[in-house]
Amino acid sequence: MEALAMERRISPWILLSLVLSGVDAINVNIPTKLYEVARGDNITLPCKFIPKTPGTPQFVVITWYGEGVNTDPDETLIVTYFSAGDTIDVKPLYEGRVSLDVDIKTGKADLKLSSATLDDNKDFKCQVQIPKDDQGKPASTTRLVVLVAPSTPVCAIKGNAEYGENVNLTCLSAEGSPAPVYTWKSLDVLNNPRKPDPRTTDQGGIMSLYNISKETSGYYICTSTNKIRSATCNITLAVMPPSMKIGSTAGIVAGVAALLIVVIIGICCCYCRKKKLKKEEEEYAMGVREEEHGDQKPAKNGVTQIDDGQEDDRVHDDSSLRRPFVSTERHEERSERDYDDRRSEYDDRRSEYDDRRSEPGNRNERYDDRRYDDDDRRRRYDDDRKDRRVKHDDDRHDERYDDRDLVKPPVPANKPPKKDFRD
Repeated sequence: MEALAMERRISPWILLSLVLSGVDAINVNIPTKLYEVARGDNITLPCKFIPKTPGTPQFVVITWYGEGVNTDPDETLIVTYFSAGDTIDVKPLYEGRVSLDVDIKTGKADLKLSSATLDDNKDFKCQVQIPKDDQGKPASTTRLVVLVAPSTPVCAIKGNAEYGENVNLTCLSAEGSPAPVYTWKSLDVLNNPRKPDPRTTDQGGIMSLYNISKETSGYYICTSTNKIRSATCNITLAVMPPSMKIGSTAGIVAGVAALLIVVIIGICCCYCRKKKLKKEEEEYAMGVREEEHGDQKPAKNGVTQIDDGQEDDRVHDDSSLRRPFVSTERHEERSERDYDDRRSEYDDRRSEYDDRRSEPGNRNERYDDRRYDDDDRRRRYDDDRKDRRVKHDDDRHDERYDDRDLVKPPVPANKPPKKDFRD
């Protein structure tokens, strides 16, 4: 019995030696394919290796990589151990957070990671290199999941909450590991739970509502959940009757503004035209008055007559209607003054143009043209005035001559009657 018991105690060692003696290549293994750690906690990722030849290898290189972030090995390298000199080389990105627990005799190469962050959500690979022992399984990989509770999600409405429209209710947490799962719950306006419409879809935190109506109004609650905990947000949906679109409103406003601009321009044009017509009427009235003064001529016995030769019906008394000749002289003096005023005005304008001619550039030519135009106008005005004066003098001469012929001297009362020579 004792021999049997001894044989049983020795048999596991015998089996292990047989297994080790049967290994013909290196074998690296990480026991678990998935590890989880809360953010900010520490974790150890174990790694075991068995060399091809039993015993302690003279030279071993152990390397840990972080895969899944970049494809460049230089950027994914975390730490390297060299048995010659027992040295460890940690990359700057993990400086102070990574260390190795190595025992070549027992085949241990564990990675110790402290203060885990969301950036550590990746695959980690353990690789062992031994000279003349590169066959078999020189590396093994595991997945590290950093657990982070979901942040409070943000709920929003996308679309117009009007009758007959389609809207989307969105729900999203800024962070959360593993990725949170979103669920929606609906309440009516009286806070009573209700079943969603059969056409409603809920996927990835987005609830789509189609052909909404007044009954769609209510409260909607979104829950974001992962392994750590859950967080919620809610939103109120109030479906309203159709209203004017922003584009239509903008179009109406633009149309009204354009109409106002057209009306203002029309008013300005009418005002300018009215002002111009008024000025032309004043100029025309001044010209008519001058022509009336020039065309009127004293009639016989001092009665004023118009060009048509008709005597004014309002005038009957010859003695009372005889106007002194000085009125015509006053009219001439007034015409002289008007002429002098206009001449002084032209002289002022001419001096102004002369001043402008002194300015450099091509503006002198324009001033010369204007000056020539003023000189032409002045010559025409002088010629017209001479014609009028000649005509006026002729009329006066004719009137005096007619007065001498038509007006007979009065007969004295004491003049004896004319005798008839036939008697």
